[in-house]
Amino acid sequence: MEQKELVQAAFAARRQAYVPYSGFAVGAALLCADGSVYTGCNVESASYPATICAERTAFVKAVSEGKRDFTAIAVVGAQETEDPHAACPPCGICRQVMAEFCGPDFQIILPDSAEHWTVLRFCELLPMAFGSGSLKGESQHENV
Repeated sequence: MEQKELVQAAFAARRQAYVPYSGFAVGAALLCADGSVYTGCNVESASYPATICAERTAFVKAVSEGKRDFTAIAVVGAQETEDPHAACPPCGICRQVMAEFCGPDFQIILPDSAEHWTVLRFCELLPMAFGSGSLKGESQHENV
């Protein structure tokens, strides 16, 4: 799958966002190593901590279907009444979920429009991530 197709899938997922409180709609499209794509949108709750981000929605959908090997994710967000005009990087909780399932070269695609985006490797987005090796006392410096 081309990056443009993944970006388009994230834009489509954004249209499903449930954002009655913030009005900030986010869509994500997660590419698995086998070529399958899982999308997600943010779903807000009046109890704010119960809100789930688009990225985590996509990961939970994929993992619940048995997927464990991921290649890239496109994430797009903006006020729901506006077209995106700036990159929408994943929040800290989403970065931690990515640390659980993604290697240092996993790609994060951050569109600032439907035609332009920045691509980062996971190790650039979250250097020295806390992961399973951290629980064993292993150094995470090799991810940088």
